[in-house]
Parts: sequence; structure tokens; C-alpha cells
Amino acid sequence: MHILIITETFLPSTDGVVTRLTNSIRYFLKNGHQVTVIAPDLGVNEFEGAKVIGLPARKLPFYRSKAFALPSQRVKKLIIECDPDVIHVVNPALLGATGVHFAKKLGYPLIASYHTQVPKYAEYYHLSIFKGFLWWYFRKLHNQASINLCTSNVVKQELDQQHFRNVHVWKRGVDTSLFHPKKSDLEMRTRLTNGIDDKTLLLYVGRLAPEKEIEKIRTVLEQSDQFVLAIVGDGPHRAELEQHFQGTNTVFTGFMHGEELAQAYASSDVFVFPSTTETLGLVLMEAMASGLPIVAADSGPTREQIEHEKHGLLYNPQRLDSFKETVLRLENEALRNRLAEKAWQDIHEMGWDDQSQQALAFYQQVIDSHHKDYDKKECS
Repeated sequence: MHILIITETFLPSTDGVVTRLTNSIRYFLKNGHQVTVIAPDLGVNEFEGAKVIGLPARKLPFYRSKAFALPSQRVKKLIIECDPDVIHVVNPALLGATGVHFAKKLGYPLIASYHTQVPKYAEYYHLSIFKGFLWWYFRKLHNQASINLCTSNVVKQELDQQHFRNVHVWKRGVDTSLFHPKKSDLEMRTRLTNGIDDKTLLLYVGRLAPEKEIEKIRTVLEQSDQFVLAIVGDGPHRAELEQHFQGTNTVFTGFMHGEELAQAYASSDVFVFPSTTETLGLVLMEAMASGLPIVAADSGPTREQIEHEKHGLLYNPQRLDSFKETVLRLENEALRNRLAEKAWQDIHEMGWDDQSQQALAFYQQVIDSHHKDYDKKECS
């Protein structure tokens, strides 16, 4: 089949959405399908055989670290030129909104997927007043799709409650050949610890934004001199975070990709993830595949991946000192090793194939349903 993916974010950006998309596209191509991507123009025009069509991108006032493509009439022309069998709009909001509109107007089979808790993020940007409007807006977009995908059962329940239609959970995946404990590297550890490599190295990987609650990690560094911290990633909150962690043993690396990122995971001791707003958190699985114990918030999506006291430790986000107290337990090396071993054992055979096969099955389902509906109209 010819699959057209319209997405608000793509390479060279790096986040869980891009990770899922690139692995899916790789699988689709390997299995003989054609893939075209419409995305913000960030200088990438091809990905491993898939054509990437970039539309003009600009930075928005409320989110200066990332460029977005705004709604565009050109999407209609591109859809007609591509003439795909199915259109998958990923995280429709701006560019994706026109993708949804023209897919429906031109009569193409349409799937949408929901990856980001934008209504919840509103609270962190002091925009709570818009929360109801945001749910209405995203519901309006998603309910034009034949099938909606999301990334955890808890998010599915929330979308069901918000009256999103025909929601299914898109399985999780992780590249277990890339992320592996054997990727540990002494030079990388020295870099991440700023040369203090005999301490316990805490690692955070992800977007640097207010809703990630990264500030919480400083309380651990203030309480114990046994820890150092590496923060991998970038985002609109980086300058504030660098100021917040000033005077502590913290290294900011900026973005890392591929082998370099795999080395960063495997060279660390504990993965810390304070966020309470995730729809999945693919970085948790990358850390587990790299043999790291996890400290994360006790939330629905996290509990679907991490069992407390088995793969890591879950802290109570409602209690002020819970994060600090939970991380401090991992001064105990034997506990770290036990959790790390179990985390790796339970994920090291996962891979990405299952979730990519699942996506193809959903694509075929909406294509078949579309053809049946068309046949019925022809008969009438």
C-alpha cells in the first residue's frame, strides 16, 4: 500500500513520536510498502527510501525551541499528487489539522494518532482556562478519523471519557539491538559525569519543558553527594534549568541520537523521569533495554510499563519529598543491580515489529471499510 503520513514533528527532531514513526516507516518499507511523509521543513527530504515533503516551519511565541508548520492549503495539492491508499495524521494540531480536513474532503481512508497530552500541558504554561477548548478542538479533529490510536490503556480511557471515537491502543516498542547494556562506554561516562565517574550517575533523557518537572531532581543532589546528573535533550526550558541546577554536579549535553544516545543510557546507573504528563514515555523502555533501573512517577501510563520494586521504583507525585526519598534508596548498589537486571530481562526481546504490524493491520482495516462504504454508495 501507499501510506501518507502527515506529522507535526519529524527528523531531525528527536522525541518519542519521531522514534515511533521512524521505526514504523523502516518496517513498512522493508515489507514492500511505499511511504511519503509531510512534515515541517527542517532540512530532511528523505528517510531510508521514504520521501519527506517539508512545509515552511516557524517558531511560535509560546514554544521557541521548535519549529512548527502552520495549516496550509498546499496539503490538499500534495494529497492529490500522492494519491495514497491511506492517510495517517500524527498528533493533529496545526499542519495535521489541514491533513485531517483534506483527507476527509477528498475522500481518503484516515487514521489519526494521539501522542501528547496538550490539554494537561496547559496547566504548566498557565493556560488552564483553555483546557476545555483544547479538548473540544482535539476531539473535533480526531473524530473525523475512522480509527484513533493512542499509546496506553490509561490514555485510551481518558479519550473515551472525552468522547473520542473508535480509540485503540497502539502497542509499545523499543530498538533492543541499539539500546543494550553492552553499549556502556568509559569515555561517555567520563563526559556525562564531568570526570566524577565514581559517583552514581543519574540520567534524564527527553524534552526540556516545564511539564517534565525536571527541577525535582535537584533535591536529590542537595541531599546526597553520592549522585551526579546528566540531562540529555533540549527544549524551551533549557536556560531556566541550567540556572536551576547551577552549583550542582549536572551536565547538559543537548540532543543525542543513535549510538551516542545508546552509550549515554548504558553508561549511566539510574534513569530518572519525574514527569506526570506522559502518554507513554518511550525513553523508559530505552532505559530498561539499556539495563537501567527506573525512578518514575506513579501514574497510569508508567504502571503499564514498570512494576514497582521489580523494574524500578515509582514515587508518589502527590507527596512533596517522595521523589527525593525514592531516588535516595538507589544509593544501594545491590538494589540498583537487581532492578536493572529484571528490567532488561523483561524487555530485551521486544523490538518494534509487533507495533508496526499492528499499524499495518489498522491501515488495511480502514482501507477495507472505506471501500465497502464506497461500494454501498455506488449501489444506492
